[in-house]
Amino acid sequence: MSETDQETDMPPLAGCPRHVAVIMDGNNRWARARGQRGISGHRAGVKSVRAAIETCGKSGVEVLTLFAFSSENWRRPDEEVSALMTLFLRSLRKEVRRLRDNDIRLSFIGSRERFSHTLQEHMARAEQETAHCGSMELVIAADYGGHWDVAQASRRIAQEVAAGRLSPDEVDENLLQRYISLGDRPMPDLLIRTGGEQRISNFLLWQFAYTEFYFSPLYWPDFQHTAMREALADFAGRQRRFGRTGEQVAEPAMPQRQYG
Repeated sequence: MSETDQETDMPPLAGCPRHVAVIMDGNNRWARARGQRGISGHRAGVKSVRAAIETCGKSGVEVLTLFAFSSENWRRPDEEVSALMTLFLRSLRKEVRRLRDNDIRLSFIGSRERFSHTLQEHMARAEQETAHCGSMELVIAADYGGHWDVAQASRRIAQEVAAGRLSPDEVDENLLQRYISLGDRPMPDLLIRTGGEQRISNFLLWQFAYTEFYFSPLYWPDFQHTAMREALADFAGRQRRFGRTGEQVAEPAMPQRQYG
């Protein structure tokens, strides 16, 4: 039985994270290990994107955020960047209908200014065509960086203060949360990074305050249905304390005392 066949019968996962973020690392190394050009690894990684969407959707994940292109990736060789942009556009054209048919909303975070006008148009159109979908949300972080995210939120708040619509005394973490990317979604419960590296590479710095991390040695093209399900199951077995002790978390909730 193939992994895809196995996924067809996969039940929801108890304790599944609501929001999963993924750093899809190892595409170039996967290609080099096979004597191929780096872009072939990115093409192979598209299959893993489909597997991640399918597995997360059937497991009960509400939001899946994929780090597709970082602010720093513009430093890569021009040939590779150009090939990545072509693959990005081709994938958008091909996959949007599949997402819509499966009731999956597509959103983007990051700065779009450096993308071509054509790519920006397709990004906006993809968001519009899937805006009504509600079974899961797929968020693509493109030309995104955590430092940029905090800076753009701070700039927008500063503009509001300068215009007299906000007082400096109103600026706190709750306010910043409203201006940060993904601020109106559940914060990421789980970060998955493939490729054996153990760092977050300027991804969702504000949002990862209480996120659980899962690092896989697999290169992204090899991270298929079973690997994703194992990562979700690993999270489901963890105890999240949020500053409390393990004993406090384990205690049953006390009934609220009624007054009056």
